[in-house]
Amino acid sequence: MEIKAIQASQTWQIRHEVMWPDLPFQFVQLEEDNSGFHFGVFENDKLVSIISCFIEGKEMQFRKLATLTAHQGKGIASHLLEYILQFAKDRHLEKVWCNARTNKKSFYEKFGMKDTFKTFIKAGQEFTIMEINLSK
Repeated sequence: MEIKAIQASQTWQIRHEVMWPDLPFQFVQLEEDNSGFHFGVFENDKLVSIISCFIEGKEMQFRKLATLTAHQGKGIASHLLEYILQFAKDRHLEKVWCNARTNKKSFYEKFGMKDTFKTFIKAGQEFTIMEINLSK
């Protein structure tokens, strides 16, 4: 398993296939993708998991954490999340947050992220904002 910086366009296929397969491909292409940092996990030179990070001031939002179905349950997403939390610490950021699908909340809690209980619905999915304070 190897984590590398990738281009935004390299994230789109996995985003679409894993997160929003019933919506148009363009739905997973974010306007802000060009200003983000994108990382991928490779197994045997195959991209199997992705995440996108957006820094504003002393905060970083991560979006679109997704792992191909055949590679789920192996700790790949956990490894990737640990990687980007260290990425944020290395840049002396104070907070990392995400819009988590509510049914995935317990996954993020394992990394010390807290539920803000600010929820919303997007394309029929319920989300809650999760965050972790790194400045402690």
